[in-house]
Amino acid sequence: MKVAVIGGGINGVMTAWAFARRGDAVDLYEKGQLMSATSRSSTKMLHGGLRYLEHGHLRLVREALQERSWWLSQAPQLAQPLELLIPIYRNGERAKWLVGAGIRLYDLLATGSRFPRGRWYAADEVAERFPGLKRDQLLGAYGYWDARMDDYQLGLWAAERARESGARIHEQTPVLKVNPATGEVSTDGSEACYDRVVNVAGPWAERLLARSGVISAYRLELIRGSHIVVPGKREQGCVLQAPGEKRILFVLPHGENTLLGTTEVSQADPDYCAPSNEEIDYLIANYNRYFSRGMSRQGIITSFAGLRPIVASKSDFSAASRESVIERRGRLINVFGGKWTTSRALAEAIVMKSRH
Repeated sequence: MKVAVIGGGINGVMTAWAFARRGDAVDLYEKGQLMSATSRSSTKMLHGGLRYLEHGHLRLVREALQERSWWLSQAPQLAQPLELLIPIYRNGERAKWLVGAGIRLYDLLATGSRFPRGRWYAADEVAERFPGLKRDQLLGAYGYWDARMDDYQLGLWAAERARESGARIHEQTPVLKVNPATGEVSTDGSEACYDRVVNVAGPWAERLLARSGVISAYRLELIRGSHIVVPGKREQGCVLQAPGEKRILFVLPHGENTLLGTTEVSQADPDYCAPSNEEIDYLIANYNRYFSRGMSRQGIITSFAGLRPIVASKSDFSAASRESVIERRGRLINVFGGKWTTSRALAEAIVMKSRH
């Protein structure tokens, strides 16, 4: 079968690899460079999504936890286990019992992944493991395990595996439009026909459909997640509960520095994605609420932002979901949403959809 994959982020790369492994003739089209947009602007975590448990997304969390282990087994040089602490303060946003129950469920869903189980740390142990954390009203912290990664290099590693399997990758090749009936893919000055065309362009998936005159039953809500990098090497991660909200923030090891993120802000234009002044102030303020040695804008080394395409039905815009959706239109397969960690599982589901 002849397959075109449109989009060179992690979901496109893994989709091209999945088809190529089965012996299909695969062309992957990327308008810029591989892994150059939102897939390299993540929080650098391979994780199940502990917070998703609050919304009942058990299937998504379990799948992500199992896929997390696959990445670590395949590319241990680019992904390693990481313990994260969730400090629990008296009268905090979530009760100690609730956080503990969530971690126990997280561990249960991760059964078979060979990751250590979570545990409780007393306040003195927390201070030793995470120096600088404010002690006033601190009860202790729950520790749990996920994994950190180099998202850019890990994506390039996967792209090389796709090439080795026979996929042809075309960078700097924007797709102008597609034809679901014929499988025609039009780029600048050329056309080619395919048995299957996979639109996995992430935040740009809807734009391709609009240029092609293709109607979909779904729409995307683009959510910007911003991060800042500050000085200070850390060995462990920390999850902060934003005061007065249900959101959480990560404080993570990032080479010789520390990564702090992320925000959740709606964005309309996928072509321009950068942290706003308000988001940077928000991250700094929340960090300073928890750490005795505060930071300021002058201490920021760099900042970056990525987009998360959240799926919503056109009949119910409020029903946005973290789950991905695969939609078939003739020879065209549209892919909406998707998480970095579950990109391999999503690719396998796309291949299965293409066979029916």
